[in-house]
Amino acid sequence: MNKDLLYRFFEGQASVEEMKKIKEWTERSSENRSRLYRERKLFDAMHIVAASQRGGKPLDSGKAVHLSLFREFMKIAVIVAVTVCVTATFFSIGNKDRNVAMQTVTVPPGQRVNLLLPDGTDVWLNAGTTMRYPVSFMEGKREITLDGEAYFDVKRDEECPFVVHTHAMDVEVLGTKFNVEAYSKKDFFETSLMQGKVKVTLPADKTKSVLLAPNQKTTLTDGQLVVSKIDDYGSYRWKEGLYCFHDKTLGEIMQDLEKYFDLDIKIHRKETADVVLTGKFRISEGLDYILRVLQTDVSFTYRRDTDQNIIYIK
Repeated sequence: MNKDLLYRFFEGQASVEEMKKIKEWTERSSENRSRLYRERKLFDAMHIVAASQRGGKPLDSGKAVHLSLFREFMKIAVIVAVTVCVTATFFSIGNKDRNVAMQTVTVPPGQRVNLLLPDGTDVWLNAGTTMRYPVSFMEGKREITLDGEAYFDVKRDEECPFVVHTHAMDVEVLGTKFNVEAYSKKDFFETSLMQGKVKVTLPADKTKSVLLAPNQKTTLTDGQLVVSKIDDYGSYRWKEGLYCFHDKTLGEIMQDLEKYFDLDIKIHRKETADVVLTGKFRISEGLDYILRVLQTDVSFTYRRDTDQNIIYIK
């Protein structure tokens, strides 16, 4: 199979006939399927590595340099340690003539990653986030599944809405900049709009939806979508590697750090948890450094239980 054709497929530029050709080719043998997955991983690796080297700016796919698979994954391991995997089967999207492989990107604790989707949409994924999307979007449909937090700069397409499915809500846009936080294990959902327009809908009841205007956010509270004004943009600087907090209690800060570093933090005393703080840290500085700095403002000690992955604060 011609590599240029495979890359056009990954970029969403392949015709229907070319997609059928690729589908038939992958169904002929497991070797062909393995090659498709290798090429897709290499394709993603080039975008992720380039984004890291260029300060987070996605690399234009037409300028990507085809490096060896080994070199690419060595760079990925060093730079972001992100897991990219392509499922072993094709999934039907739309109709029987339009099947496409799905892939999953998982970001480890303490990391973040920037990548370009097949339609040109720019995405930042926060720590502990998993995103699932097709290797090539089909005509009239751009759908991804998110568990965690992501910032999207969606390439505008009037004929093809962009939909983010989460455990709690669906977010639909045409072209816009917005942030979605939806970690299923934290049972939390919030969408914040910076530019454009988004529609947030309850999957089980399409009549329950809200439209957001720029500088608005909606949070799922007691089964209801509550809309409010964005009053602090610092919290969205996570894509710069910063954790910013303004007038947050130590308890709320610990909840955020649980998300970033994938562990449990238990505070023994309520008066300690209720102390209000403002500040910012680089996530790359690590949890122990952050806790030591916080100790200069709040009187507490902490103990780490590595077996249970819990930190106890007293």
